[in-house]
Amino acid sequence: MEQTYIGLVHKESDSDYGVSFPDLPGCITAGGTLEEAREMAAEALAIHLEGMARSGMDIPAPSSADAIVAHPEAGDAIALLVVNALAEQLVAEN
Repeated sequence: MEQTYIGLVHKESDSDYGVSFPDLPGCITAGGTLEEAREMAAEALAIHLEGMARSGMDIPAPSSADAIVAHPEAGDAIALLVVNALAEQLVAEN
């Protein structure tokens, strides 16, 4: 089953585009361009979910866009980034 997670894009004037996933604390990445940040976010999400599945951890259901926007980390975000993950494949591999 494909799950859609929303990442928050953060950008300071002198930094790369950073992406964090409020549903998955510790799942963060960055890229020099917005497209690179999107690609890195998809990779980071897949690796993070795979690690959780291999460790037997429960994978949280994605929050709604409204919940993500209301999250404390969203305060300085410049955009929302939607990233899909195939959770069944991650769990089935273990």
